[in-house]
Amino acid sequence: MKSVRFWGPQELAWNTDARKRSLSQPVLTQPLSASASLGQTAKLTCTLSSGYNSYEVDWYQQSPGKSPRFVMRVGTSGIVGSKGDGIPDRFSGSGSGLDRYLTIQNIQEEDEDVYHCGSNHGSGSSYV
Repeated sequence: MKSVRFWGPQELAWNTDARKRSLSQPVLTQPLSASASLGQTAKLTCTLSSGYNSYEVDWYQQSPGKSPRFVMRVGTSGIVGSKGDGIPDRFSGSGSGLDRYLTIQNIQEEDEDVYHCGSNHGSGSSYV
């Protein structure tokens, strides 16, 4: 059975506003990659640094040579608001503690991509 691979930067954080670098920012961590067989389920993890357990994260899907596509915002209670345009029902979100999950059921070949998580908040933004 064919496997589908998912990529994400391992540990990288940057602030979109350099003037606010001294303010508290969460560091987001994702595994470098994950894989699942076609038709199976993949659960991708984005972990917030200690003390940020109430924060929501945005998940993005990015194909080579294309801009990131918003998938969904996820908090401790699951999806916050609406999914991005055209995101299938197979995609869902959940959260627990510092972890925010993007779950993809019934994996299809077109799901193979880079997945980023990001956190927007009053003191700036962090992304991986």
